[in-house]
Amino acid sequence: MNKLHVKKDDTVVVISGVYQGKKGKVLRAMPQEGKVVVEGVNIATRHTKPRRQGDVGGIIKSEAPMYASKVMLLCPKCDKATRISYRILPDGKKVRVCKKCNAQID
Repeated sequence: MNKLHVKKDDTVVVISGVYQGKKGKVLRAMPQEGKVVVEGVNIATRHTKPRRQGDVGGIIKSEAPMYASKVMLLCPKCDKATRISYRILPDGKKVRVCKKCNAQID
């Protein structure tokens, strides 16, 4: 199984592409594809046709998956996009740590 550097409910910053600089919360992480869905980023529009009587058609806007390599975790303490390192606490728990300010992220 592949591993991602971000998890669901993390706050991230987009570092490349059309949405560069936008911040958002990770709604869904897909490690198998190496993609994440970020709130308010990579909006895709789809034209839908009503399928049954009573259904409404129209233009639906939703967030599309984007590659996880295009986002960086946002440190809650220093409020900067950062890489993360891992530290093992004395009780044996593994936590994520900000590379810039050494703040615990989890």
